[in-house]
Amino acid sequence: MRAPYTVRIAEDLTDRAACFAVRKQVFVVEQGVAEDIEYDAHDAVAVHVLAVREDGVPLGTGRLLHGEAAAAKTGGDASVGSLGRLAVSREARGLGVGAALVRAIEDAARARGLTAVDLHAQTHALGFYERLGYAAYGPEFPDAGIPHRAMRRAL
Repeated sequence: MRAPYTVRIAEDLTDRAACFAVRKQVFVVEQGVAEDIEYDAHDAVAVHVLAVREDGVPLGTGRLLHGEAAAAKTGGDASVGSLGRLAVSREARGLGVGAALVRAIEDAARARGLTAVDLHAQTHALGFYERLGYAAYGPEFPDAGIPHRAMRRAL
């Protein structure tokens, strides 16, 4: 059976707006993250991925930082990308959208010659990322008032 959605690189302003709309719903509305910290300068240089239902409704998004933009999150290792802002709309949770977005970000990282992907996972999502091959390292830390752990997966 064909998936009821597709995942692609967000190529234009319409796609980017769809990514931001999903992030606003999940992070700002549902989780209470301040809107002024949800969007940052990295959005301009990140590779954004977008999951879209067959009828065009956006279901999820995530982004890959690489190079200088990722350095602060990856310990300065230029061969490591940073996966972030992974968000799946409430109605699409449990359909495999999150895993498909992670794999698309990993594919984008490989295409850029990266050898690993780091991320900062909300602690409630550690099991999700572990099932996708990520391993936690370092202590728990707060980000936007939410407990997180750093994780990494070699590609």
